[in-house]
Amino acid sequence: MTTHSAPRSYGNWTKPKTAGLLGLGSIGTAILFVGAGFSVIVTMASNILNGVVTAFVFGVFLLTVAVKDKHGQSLLMRATTRVGWMVTKSTGTHLYRSGPLGRAEWGTAQLPGLAAGSRLTEWRDSYNRPFALLQIPTTSDYTVVIATEPDGAALVDREQVDVWVAEWGMWLASLGDEPGIEAVSVTIETAPDTGTRLRREVNSRIDPAAPEFAKSILHDLVRQYPAGSATIKAYVAITFNAAARVGGKKRTPHEMGRELASRLPGLTQSLSSTGAGATRPLSAQELCEVIRVAYDPAAARLIDDANAAGEPPELYWPEVGPTAHQANWDTYRHDSALSVTWMMSGAPRGNVPSSILARLLAPHRYVARKRVTLLYRPIDAAKAAAIVEADVRASTFNVQSSNKPTARSMTATRAALATAQEEASGAGLVNFGMLVTATVTDAAHEADAKAAIDNLSATARLRLRIVHGSQDSAFAAALPLGLVLPKHVRIPSEVREQL
Repeated sequence: MTTHSAPRSYGNWTKPKTAGLLGLGSIGTAILFVGAGFSVIVTMASNILNGVVTAFVFGVFLLTVAVKDKHGQSLLMRATTRVGWMVTKSTGTHLYRSGPLGRAEWGTAQLPGLAAGSRLTEWRDSYNRPFALLQIPTTSDYTVVIATEPDGAALVDREQVDVWVAEWGMWLASLGDEPGIEAVSVTIETAPDTGTRLRREVNSRIDPAAPEFAKSILHDLVRQYPAGSATIKAYVAITFNAAARVGGKKRTPHEMGRELASRLPGLTQSLSSTGAGATRPLSAQELCEVIRVAYDPAAARLIDDANAAGEPPELYWPEVGPTAHQANWDTYRHDSALSVTWMMSGAPRGNVPSSILARLLAPHRYVARKRVTLLYRPIDAAKAAAIVEADVRASTFNVQSSNKPTARSMTATRAALATAQEEASGAGLVNFGMLVTATVTDAAHEADAKAAIDNLSATARLRLRIVHGSQDSAFAAALPLGLVLPKHVRIPSEVREQL
């Protein structure tokens, strides 16, 4: 007798919120009380007209904080973004020119923006595998990039997929116990297949004594098959803090290289059990190729041909950036391509199956190159308990402070209680986000690419919004560079959540 169980679903993720009145956060509620008290004082000290004017000014300010769009962006945040973009355009910092005639130091094509000061070195782990160590001096972070070959879910039993998902959850939870890990990003990139690897493989196996008819068929196959086909690559970037603990001494690249040389084999081995397939750290040369092709897709064929000929191009980190770029309000022009980056403003509601992102990750005919990056920031086990308890108190207060609580607030309370119970049982806590970058080689296909991403986000039940005014920074964050975005913003994320 066989029994068929229902497909397993996943969910129960919540967005951090703080307790407040009238849909406001802690800071907004504090401003409400301060405004009310100040208006009363003005009325008592002057007259009622001045008190009404004072209350009106505070009320208008609170409206800019309380009125939010479907992406959770308030009027104040949107106005701040628009003003920041106007300042960026007036100062010309949205333009970048490098090379011998550019403004970059030493006449090189170094990376722009958030990764401008990055430095790359190469080391060898205990398995004698070379690995690239990327240093971001501005945030005191070090990043190691691991290349993976995911097995995929085709012709795989559902039970095996459930095991992979469980192992992935355990791997993320274990990161909170790893000393010094700041963040993890997973990048899935789809791009057109140049056909170089197929041509090299077939040509090396053709028997010179084979019939001409058989050889002509193979040559036709090599010539026609790459048309319309795509390659899928996956990278996992692990970012470590220079200080092993809060307030500790910052380690030098030499010290980090020696430490990670012994830790990398364990991290790659545990990652293999999550369905990531064969895993290995990227060398400095391979990381340079990945970033160079991302900024200039036209170089992909040249790099593939050089590798196929056994003469890999000698790329250096100061030369992998774009020779020119222009960041617009909602697009990003770089060398031979144009890109648009979206950010996740809302995770899928309710319970979802493990294949919820399958269509979003798959190649699309209207998008030349697509990059989906999942951003994770593991939370220390000591802080996780305090965070989930604060979420329970905030959600409970928001429900009890209203005479008619909404179904969404009641659902948020149940989710917060479930998260607290799971954390108490030993589960880990992780902050996560997503960036989606669509790149086209012809600006005329921009509208088609945007429509394609909008349709794919609907199939994934995601809520995506275009990153306005920071397309160049979002593009760099979606690359396997391990950039920790909260460290690069002027207003801390904790303050934004309390507004």
